[in-house]
Amino acid sequence: MNLIFDVDGTLWDTTGVVARGWQKAVDITGLSRAVMDKDVLKGEFGKTMDVIARNVFPDVKDKKDIDILTEHCNIYEEKELDSMDEEETRSIVYEGVIDTLEALSKSHSLFIVSNCQQGYIEMFMKKTGTGSFIKDHLCYGDTGTQKAETILTLMDRNGISKEDTFYIGDTAGDFDSTRKAGLRFVYAAYGFGEVAEPDLRISSFKELTELFPA
Repeated sequence: MNLIFDVDGTLWDTTGVVARGWQKAVDITGLSRAVMDKDVLKGEFGKTMDVIARNVFPDVKDKKDIDILTEHCNIYEEKELDSMDEEETRSIVYEGVIDTLEALSKSHSLFIVSNCQQGYIEMFMKKTGTGSFIKDHLCYGDTGTQKAETILTLMDRNGISKEDTFYIGDTAGDFDSTRKAGLRFVYAAYGFGEVAEPDLRISSFKELTELFPA
């Protein structure tokens, strides 16, 4: 079986760490009066960066300023994530993720597709040591396309079929993208969003080994 994972709200919750980085970007550029808050970001994660920026920085009207602020957000977000020690990293990864990914990778092909910027998935794998479990990954920053199309691009370049593939995510946006891509959806109910009628549901990440045994 091919399993494609979302990142935020499915594998880990970086909203607090990202909020720190984005607040630094706001303070340093002086382009917005917004106050960054992890609970606000939870409602935005899963969207593409251009959409998130418009939503969390409504007082920034000029596109050039938005681009500058977004660039600084990405820079300081990466610095904050990279500086996390082992304890903080462990605190934001959902319980059972690392061991479960390792177990699943022995019998299934694992992938990641996210609406994040370039380098974010790589950061997740670096900080969690899970890179060897993931066969391939792709994001909005790589493709510039919406998640459904990015999913299909990853599937095409790996030669995997819709019949043998599930997407695991936590929001209605993930569900909608999965449906547009023609895949079945596993709802991570512990994450950021609500999904009314998923194909399958998990309340903890380790339940995936029961849904997809060796």
